[in-house]
Amino acid sequence: MFKIIENRMVVPNVHVMTVQAPDVAKGAKPGQFAIFRPEEDGERIPLTLADWNAEAGTVTVVYLNVGRSTAKLATLKAEQTLPTVVGPLGKPMEIDRYGSVLCVGGCYGIGSIYPIARALKEAGNTVVCVLEARSSFLLYWQEKLSSIADRVIYLTRDGTRGKRGHIGSLAEVIRTLPMRIDRVILNGCNYLMMRGSQETLPLKIKTMVTLNTLMIDGTGMCGVCRVTVNSETKFACVDGPHFDGHQVDWAELTQRRKAYLPEEVIPLRTTRPL
Repeated sequence: MFKIIENRMVVPNVHVMTVQAPDVAKGAKPGQFAIFRPEEDGERIPLTLADWNAEAGTVTVVYLNVGRSTAKLATLKAEQTLPTVVGPLGKPMEIDRYGSVLCVGGCYGIGSIYPIARALKEAGNTVVCVLEARSSFLLYWQEKLSSIADRVIYLTRDGTRGKRGHIGSLAEVIRTLPMRIDRVILNGCNYLMMRGSQETLPLKIKTMVTLNTLMIDGTGMCGVCRVTVNSETKFACVDGPHFDGHQVDWAELTQRRKAYLPEEVIPLRTTRPL
C-alpha cells in the first residue's frame, strides 16, 4: 500500500497529490508517468509525474477531477493509502541543450511541464514558460515555475492575468519574444497540444507533445493507447508518450478519446456516494 502524504485541490477541479512511492521516485525522469489506482477494484489511471523526491521517496502528480475514478481519488486524505502506484512508465522527455525552449502548460499540464522545464534549464537552455488558462484563478505553481524559468508568460482568455488570449495565440506570443525559439514543448489536454502544434507548424519549430490517450496496462500489452504518428501505429505508453506534434494524427486521436464519453458522464449525473 502507498501512503498519501498530501492530496488537496489547488484551483477548482485540479488537485495535487503526493504519495510515498520510493521505487517510483528513485527511477523517475522528466516526462514519465505512473499508474494509480484509487481503490482495490478501481480502474488504473495514468498520471504524469509533476515532481518527485528520491531521498524522501515521494512522487507528486497533478490531476483533474473529471470522472468516477478521479472523483474517488479526490476524496482521499493524507495518511490514507492507495493499493497501486506503478512506475515510472513511458520514455522520458528528450532533454538536450537546444538553445531557447518554450514550455507551454495548461490545466494539469502546468504541473507536468514543471520537471521538464527544470531539466531543460539544468541542461543550459533558456527556458520560457507559457501558462494558459481561462482565467487567473485557474493558475497555480507560478512561484515554482518562476524559480526555474528565465521568463513566465501568462495567457488567459479573459485577460485577468498576462496576455488576453488562448492557445490559438501561441504563434503571436512566439513572434513577440526577443529570442528565437528552437523548440516548443506542449503539456495539457489534447486540444491544447493539437492547437499549439498547428500554431508552430508554419513557424517550422520542432514541437513535442505528451499524448493523453486511453490506456489500461501502460506497458504495451493491451494496445488500447495506439496512435498514428507519421503514418505509423505507435503505442503511447511504450513508444511515447512524447511525440512530434506535427506528425500526430489528431483527428484519429480525438475520435478514439470519445469512446467512453457516455460512461464518464454517468457518475456525474448521479447523487449516489462513490
